[in-house]
Amino acid sequence: MCPETGRAPLSYRRAEEIFEENTRLLANPLASPDDIEDLDGWTLHWLRHSALTHDAEDGTSTPMLLARSRHASVRSLERYARPGVDSVARYVAERDPAARRRT
Repeated sequence: MCPETGRAPLSYRRAEEIFEENTRLLANPLASPDDIEDLDGWTLHWLRHSALTHDAEDGTSTPMLLARSRHASVRSLERYARPGVDSVARYVAERDPAARRRT
């Protein structure tokens, strides 16, 4: 129970329903609000994927990503943490010893 509201915590399923319901127009920016019932919103699973991807793009270590995601293997983590080409290039450039000597 929440000490401030006196309400029980939401189940994962209910939290996901509320999140998806409230992100339908954000996930479909060209849609009309009249069509909201027919749209899919974002899911908590998508949010988890996005958070792990952003962490990976920021250079978070693999052991930390595994701990945060609670995955047991790197193989299962690969589905979630997929940094983009630009992020990988930036990461490599920041750690290039030759580039550091030039500045």
